[in-house]
Amino acid sequence: MLNASKAFSGFSVDDIAAAQRFYGDTLGVETYEENGMLGLKLGGGQDVLVYPKEDHQPASFTILNFPVDDIDSAVDELTGKGVEFLRYEGFEQDDKGISREDGPSIAWFADPAGNIISVLSGS
Repeated sequence: MLNASKAFSGFSVDDIAAAQRFYGDTLGVETYEENGMLGLKLGGGQDVLVYPKEDHQPASFTILNFPVDDIDSAVDELTGKGVEFLRYEGFEQDDKGISREDGPSIAWFADPAGNIISVLSGS
């Protein structure tokens, strides 16, 4: 029944304007506003809905993962734009905040609403 539906994901934020600046200007994601909500146009034609929520609580898990060809360059570029990378207990992370342990190299950061995002090695 739903296999032909164009499904999409969504998450909440406490400030749509701040989210638009962050996702659009800082991360360079194509954004659009519709009905008081924000849409993100991700690679591969995927859309993500970002909606305002008065009692927003940041997700305690990674909501978006951005595979990149060169994680060091991506982290350097984001750091240059003011993005601060998160550190987690139990993960060895280098000076840049990149974990290069098992699996792909990965670094986490948060959007202005506190939702967790990552960049990771891979395409």
